[in-house]
Formats: sequence, structure tokens, C-alpha cells
Amino acid sequence: MSFQDDPHVIRWRLHLASPRARVYEALATDAGRAGFWAESAVEHDGVIHFVFPNGITWDGQIIRATPPREFVVHYYGGSIAAFELAEDGRGGTDLTLTDSGVPAPDRVEVIAGWVSVLMNLKAAVDFGVDLRAHDTDRNWDSGYVEN
Repeated sequence: MSFQDDPHVIRWRLHLASPRARVYEALATDAGRAGFWAESAVEHDGVIHFVFPNGITWDGQIIRATPPREFVVHYYGGSIAAFELAEDGRGGTDLTLTDSGVPAPDRVEVIAGWVSVLMNLKAAVDFGVDLRAHDTDRNWDSGYVEN
């Protein structure tokens, strides 16, 4: 099967120079998620309230959180986003994101959206840089990649 050819699954892999615990913290904490994923992403009683720059909000139930190896959340559009973290043997982390159940009409946009999120994650944890614009007029819906 070719790259991104499964109509029911989106899968991306990313290597990060940062240790697995640091990557997990970025995914699994309010401050971590706000540093790369959404304007805010506060968890209360196992539900993360995501607020995005374009005004869209989403409440995602945490399905599984196994520090520092796995973080799984019911995500936007009803999909299941699973982040698996493996040590690379050199102090870094190999991340595999598997997003299952993405609605077919949203698939192409979601494939691209995950690239944006994952590059933001890498910039934040490996370099301490926030690549996002934080501008409600310049967001994903307006064709800007910096969500």
C-alpha cells in the first residue's frame, strides 16, 4: 500500500531530538498543548477543550494516557488520534501519529493539518520556538499554514 493510501487511517512519523518524557509532556499537559497545538487546550475530568485561532473549539475525550509512551484522544471530526512515542536509542524520540476515522470529506485537509501540528510540536520541544501566528485573521481557514 502506498503512502497515505488507506482511506480510513492517516499516519505520520516524526523524529524529535528531545527525550520521550519531554515530548509526552507537550502532548499530555495543558501548557504543553498550548505551546504548539491550539491557542488553549485545557483538560478537565479527562476531556480536553481545544480552542483554535479560527474560533473553532473541540472537546476531545482522552482515551488513553500511558506516560511516557502513548497518548490517545478522541479528536476533531470524531476521529481517534493516537500518539506513540519510542526512544530512538540516542536520547531522542520517534513519534508515530495514527489518526483513525477521519471523515472522508475532511481527509486531505486533515493530512495537511497534521503536518502543521507535528512541525509545530518539533519546533516547540526541540527548539523552544512557537511557529504559530496567533492571528485570528491569518489562520488555517484563510489559507495560512501557521495555525
